[in-house]
Amino acid sequence: METVVVIVGAGPAGLATSVCLNQHSIPNLILEKEDIYASLWKKRAYDRLKLHLAKNFCQLPFMPHGPDVPTFMPKEFFMDYLDAYVTRFDINPRYNRTVKFSMFDMSNNKWRVEAENTVTGAIEVYWSEFVVVATGENGERYIPEVRGLNNFCGEVVHSSMYKSGRDYKNKNVLVVGGGNSGMEISFDLNNYDANTAVLIRTPRHILTKVEVYVGMLLLKYFPVRMVDTLVMMMSKARLFIYGDPSKYGLIRPNQGPFATKFLTGRTPVIDVGTVRKIHEGKIQVINGGIRSIEGKTLTFENGLRQDFDVIVFATGYKSSVCNWLKNYEYVMRDDGFPKNPMPDHWKGEKNLYCAGFSRKGIAGAAQDAMSVAQDIKSILETARY
Repeated sequence: METVVVIVGAGPAGLATSVCLNQHSIPNLILEKEDIYASLWKKRAYDRLKLHLAKNFCQLPFMPHGPDVPTFMPKEFFMDYLDAYVTRFDINPRYNRTVKFSMFDMSNNKWRVEAENTVTGAIEVYWSEFVVVATGENGERYIPEVRGLNNFCGEVVHSSMYKSGRDYKNKNVLVVGGGNSGMEISFDLNNYDANTAVLIRTPRHILTKVEVYVGMLLLKYFPVRMVDTLVMMMSKARLFIYGDPSKYGLIRPNQGPFATKFLTGRTPVIDVGTVRKIHEGKIQVINGGIRSIEGKTLTFENGLRQDFDVIVFATGYKSSVCNWLKNYEYVMRDDGFPKNPMPDHWKGEKNLYCAGFSRKGIAGAAQDAMSVAQDIKSILETARY
């Protein structure tokens, strides 16, 4: 099959890219390995999840949220929004297509994309002038190597499979990872009376949704350093009642929250009530890594030994792009993230693009989609003359 643009991935970035291309009447198709669009949201999100950013930072091109939508949406609202987006723009991804191989064919200056139809087992071949990688940052689940993990006598869960703490009442649960997922899962577990500990290795800023919202608005008009200073003043005033957070194992980075985000991609943690529970001693914080596991006993780098029934790895994902994209060096580094610095990270060589890799969430995916579509439009128009 031949088309102008092949988009790999039907998450928000892929959906938005298709819509933007359609606005320019550019033929395209989406290949999606799952049986549904936005599978991360529809299949791998825990029950209590709410979007951490305000709705105006969580919308796709040509369809803003209505005035009746709350500023901070629960996931159900956002999934309804995605459903409406797909229906309104009549997006029809080709589901159950796992891309196995893609490379640029020098003989005809086109991309060859091979995808397995996981329903029939057939290998389908697509030819296109352009390829857009829209598989996003959350590709394959990542669980770090830990000595003895394979012999752990309890349950091991990745955060993508975690739904609710109701199944862990009175169990000793360790959450590995102090990012947004790890801190919110810890909060949820404690709400269901699990004996909860969270392992935090990396310093993190902990802010409220309002503090992040104010900061993101101010970044449109003021430099990062000034915004960081103001947001940190707000945060320190709020946390004053708890005293020094480092006493409870919550270490801040040396740089401000938005400078840290831009330099490392590490987002601030949005506090949903976890800090209060840590302060009250309801959630234990362990700093450092896991040295070894024997049975249900974990030994940590700080010498602590403690038994757990369950380990929840909130350790994120890793990009899988380099596994199937043979010419990934046209747009990606070896780690599967864009090689070009922002704001031109989305554009590669040989008509290869990426969308949804900016580490700026839904807003970043939306901006990438518009930039990619506009660039493809310009190339096609130039070729006509």
